[in-house]
Order: sequence, then C-alpha cells, then structure tokens
Amino acid sequence: MSDYIFMLENHLSTEQSRAVEEVQAAAAQANVNLFLTGGAMRDMLAGFRIRDLDFVVEGNALKIVKGVAAHAGNKLVAIDENRKSAELLFPSGVTVQIAMSRQEKYARTGAKPQVTPATIQEDLRGRDFTCNSVALSLNRASRGLLLDPMNGLADIERRELRLTSPYGFYDDPSRLLRLVRFRARLGFAIEERTQMQVANAREAEVEKLIPRRTLAEELLRIGVEDNPGEIVRGLEEAGLLTLFSPALAGPKVNHAGLAKLEKSIRLLPDEARFRGGRTGPFLYVLTEKLSTKEKQGLAKFTEMRKSEADLWLKLEARAKKLENALRSARIRKASQVYFLVLNGEPDEVLFLLYHTALKPVQERMRNYFQKYLPAVQEITPEEWAAVDAKAGARRNKAREEFIANRLDRRVRKPAPVPAPPPVIEQPAAVTRRPVSR
Repeated sequence: MSDYIFMLENHLSTEQSRAVEEVQAAAAQANVNLFLTGGAMRDMLAGFRIRDLDFVVEGNALKIVKGVAAHAGNKLVAIDENRKSAELLFPSGVTVQIAMSRQEKYARTGAKPQVTPATIQEDLRGRDFTCNSVALSLNRASRGLLLDPMNGLADIERRELRLTSPYGFYDDPSRLLRLVRFRARLGFAIEERTQMQVANAREAEVEKLIPRRTLAEELLRIGVEDNPGEIVRGLEEAGLLTLFSPALAGPKVNHAGLAKLEKSIRLLPDEARFRGGRTGPFLYVLTEKLSTKEKQGLAKFTEMRKSEADLWLKLEARAKKLENALRSARIRKASQVYFLVLNGEPDEVLFLLYHTALKPVQERMRNYFQKYLPAVQEITPEEWAAVDAKAGARRNKAREEFIANRLDRRVRKPAPVPAPPPVIEQPAAVTRRPVSR
C-alpha cells in the first residue's frame, strides 16, 4: 500500500471513506482516470482534518456525477456547466466536488474563463496556490502516486501560501479573498514574492472587478469556517470587507458578536450536519449592526439567491418556535430537552446558543451539549445491540425509549452510613503500692 493511501485512510472519517468508494466505483465503471485534489490533499498533507472531498476526472466529469447522484440519498447541490463540475451532498453530510481536469484562460481580468479539457498535470499548474496543486491518483494502475508539478508539498511543509502564476490575481481577483481565508484557516504565511504580487494587484485595483456573484459565494464559504471572525478581521485590515457592502465598516463590523459566535460554534459537535448549519448564523451576526435596508442591499448587490438570503434574513423568526418549545414550563425531563434540540435545525440551534437571552433556554441548551449528548454517546455498541435484538421492527422507537430511560432515571443516593458509636475510654487501672510503715 502506498504511504499516501495509508495516510489518506487514516485521515478520512468512516462516512468520507464510503463517499470515496462510491466515486471510485463510478469512475471505474466509466473507465476514466480519477484523482483526489485540492483542499482534501492540502489538509491531509498539512495534518488538518479533511473537510470536503475534491475529485478531478480526466474525461466526462458530469457523467460520473450522474452515476454518484443516482445512489439513494445523494443530492446534487450545484452544477457548473462551464467548468464541467458539480457538488454533491451525501446523506451522511459529506460534501463532494467532482470536476473535469481543465485549463482556464481569461480574456480580461475578472472575466468568465474559457474552459478546455486538459490533463491532470495541466490542471494542477493552473490552480490558485501551490498548496492546492497536489493530487493523488486513485486509479488501479497508479493508485497512491502523488502528483506535485508546482512543488506544493514543500510549500505545505514550509507553511507558506504561494501563487502558481504571477498573473494569478489578474486572471481571477477573487483569489485575493481566498488568500485571506486560507491564511486565517491554515495559519500559513504569505510567501514574499506573493506579497509583492498582492501589492501590484491592489495598486491596479483588480479587486473591483470581482464578479458580484463570486462575492456571495465567498461569504458562504467564510460562513462554514471555524474562525469566521478572524477572516472578517483579515478582510477588514486588507481593505476588502467593504467589497461586500459599503456599510461593513467601522463600528458596524460586529467583531464582538463574531467572537461570541465562535464560542458557540465550539460547543457544537464537529460534524458535517452542524458545520453546514453555520452559514445563516454567521451572516446574521456579520450584518447584525446593519439596518434592514443595508442588509437587503448586501443580498441584492452580491446576487444572493433567495434561498441563501433567507438563511439569515429569516433565521430569527424560524428559530422562535424552537426557543418557545425550550422555554415551556411543560418541559420537565432531560429526554424532552434532548429530543427537542436533537431534532432542531442546526442553524436554529446555533442561532439560539448565540442569541437567546432566556435563562431557561440557555440552561437547557448547555445541559444538552454538556450532559445529555455525552451521556448518549457513552452508550456502548453492546447496549445498542441488546436494544435492537429485542426491538424487531420497532428499532427506532425502542432506541428513543432507551435514551429517555437513560437520561431521565434518577440515581438514588446511597443511604448514609450510620456513624459508629462513640468509643468510651475506660479509665486505666490504678496500681496500689503497699504503704511502708
């Protein structure tokens, strides 16, 4: 087994491993070459958790996408006909991007690229930063072969961000935004020559040519990061934050709120379900100090889709139902709190952690994450097997009853041990000496 395949298997979660197997099977059936690339490879080689899976296909990528999307539960989230790429969401919450290996040529700065099929080596040379220009072959004949035409592995080891081309920011000015995000997420330094290229691009004001829709897409990406507040501060310091809205300046930049949101994020399990629910709360907090008109102006200017804007503009109203349920005086059992939060929408749960001022809601949500959820996670596989064996067709109901019993049972305090009777010391015997006469 290749060392890199071994490394990959140790970095993938169980759900991600299943997704890789599905994509590999679809590529083998279509008889095309498949490679793991981009952020997945960068994060693996840098020792970070792999967030999303990025695949490149030498051939018809959309044919592979259709094959993977046909599996039960897999959902096609987005498709880019120009770049021949698509994003899929698996039932487990794993996000997968499958793209055609390609070359992109730009007629002018910020223009839509002209895309042509290319080899994997040509694809890697045309990427944004060298750390994203590494690929791993998943093909039977070359499985485990590392492809690194831009020496990205060395830059990852040096923890540096370096452009693959001196024209990188002119071709695609949105790379200026990605540079800030990657620096905050990875903790990498910006390589010296790349710093000069940033200065040249900013002097030419190429950031003004970033397409509006690209700005919306970048905000959505920032929203799922672990440290969105740090990224926003980096954009502000670089003079790029007002690209999204002129109102995002000075005291209207909600740094304190973003710091509080990050604390709330750290309370949540690091699962795909909850990571996907961060976007709405992030946008709500980012724009919390803006007027209604300014918020709507940001959504319109960045060409956000209605479904994307509703994630934050209607979040407070949506979360009200869960807040009212959690504050109810009829909630007397731990299991009631557990199932309310468990079945709540992840973005509403995170929003309430950040926003609610109601003490009963605050206390019950803290109890869910600090007491009830850990208690359920401690249930052993043997215990679940015993429940399932007795349940038959009522498996889900039986599991819910078992959880409720586990959370609601009262641990009886042991009866106090009676104090031992006091020890009465006997007076020592007095020895009488004979009296001499």
